[in-house]
Amino acid sequence: MANNNLKSKSFWKRPEGVTGALFLILLLIGGGFLLSSVIGPLLILAQNTVYLVIMLIALSGLIYLMLDPKMRALIGYGYKSVMRWITGLFVRIDPIGILKSYIEDLQDNLRNMNKQINKLRGQMHQLGEIIHKNKKEIRNNLELASKAKEVDNKAMVVLKSRKAGRLRDSNMRLDVLYKKMEVLYRVLKKMYENSEIMMEDIKDQIELKEQERKAIMASTSAMRNARNIIQGDKDKKAMFDEALEAIADDVSQKVGEMERFMEVSASFMDSIDLQNGVFEEEGLEMLEKWENESMSLLLGSEKKTILQQANDDTDVLDLSEPIKMPERVGHRNQYDNFFD
Repeated sequence: MANNNLKSKSFWKRPEGVTGALFLILLLIGGGFLLSSVIGPLLILAQNTVYLVIMLIALSGLIYLMLDPKMRALIGYGYKSVMRWITGLFVRIDPIGILKSYIEDLQDNLRNMNKQINKLRGQMHQLGEIIHKNKKEIRNNLELASKAKEVDNKAMVVLKSRKAGRLRDSNMRLDVLYKKMEVLYRVLKKMYENSEIMMEDIKDQIELKEQERKAIMASTSAMRNARNIIQGDKDKKAMFDEALEAIADDVSQKVGEMERFMEVSASFMDSIDLQNGVFEEEGLEMLEKWENESMSLLLGSEKKTILQQANDDTDVLDLSEPIKMPERVGHRNQYDNFFD
């Protein structure tokens, strides 16, 4: 059911695996205590030939059960099922329920991200105006310096030239800041667009797979699953849940990346003082660290393209362009292949 590239979690890495490990430790401790308490009587019974034969037969049967692959699989299936049931009493492990909770997280994150984008857009407009105003003042000061030079007013030449130089230095810092803000804006915008379509894909999967999962659960039973395990067949429900859990893991990682980048962007934006044209280095370092990371689950190969666009002077960013919903490629849900 899962695709070839799907790396499903092992039982021990899931919440029910933690429960299973704890129970296994308790069983080993309890078994060791029980064995230590009955070893004496067993040794006494072993002195009787009849009892010794019975114990050897029982031990042989136990060894057979441990060595038989089908029986081991059946015992393992039963143990995992019990641990999953126990874990489900305290922790949400239903993959459909988990995906529904991620929908709520995504909706909250998208609202917050939209606010960040609007705030950043406003800061960039304001910064652009400051840069434009400085450029205008630079030209004016250079013109005044030129006129002062014509009338041999050296003091005015020095004064206006220095002022133009300070404004030019200021604009150089502001240009660097604007470029970083442009990276931030392009990434936030693309993350927003990709997260919107991811949320729609998850909603579609929940709508379709919830009914399909109910049908699978209705058509299976513990006895039938046990028989399938003994015959070497795969458990359809387990395979179906594996695919759903893989989707949940993928969404979890992408939501985590989304939230981390929002923290980076908020930290950077809060550190900016547009009036004085300064920003804290820590916020800039966090953004540059993200830029240098090798991959992005939410952006994929688009990350490299976005960074290139932000540093290309010929690719002018249109701040008035609205956020658009990207179309699905071939109208295919990005999570369909998890069930191939």
